[in-house]
Amino acid sequence: MNHALLDNGPEWTERKKQSVNVILQHDNAPAHKAKPVQDTIKSLGWELLPHPPYSPDLAPSDYHLFSSMGHALKDQHFKTSEEVENWLSEWFSSKATSFFRRGIRKLPERWLKCVESDGNYFE
Repeated sequence: MNHALLDNGPEWTERKKQSVNVILQHDNAPAHKAKPVQDTIKSLGWELLPHPPYSPDLAPSDYHLFSSMGHALKDQHFKTSEEVENWLSEWFSSKATSFFRRGIRKLPERWLKCVESDGNYFE
């Protein structure tokens, strides 16, 4: 995983020089704040990016994935859970790798907006 991050853009080149392999962002759920988890993160040398308790502005699944999926679901009607599962499988399969990469690459810009708005929602 570390190599994939480093190879995917010039913004990672500087981090590579600084020997930062992984930047981890997670919320402040009790399981994430537990001492064994924090100790593991520290022992791996990962940089921990702080995250407000719940911020849809900083969750790629919220601002990118679910937004796109919501538009695609407009006027869809399902009668069975199998229809839902089939639709989801087809929808995810139809997305190029660049779609998912784009959502992750928006994160630094969104993080800056969050800081500039003093942690308030901006969308």
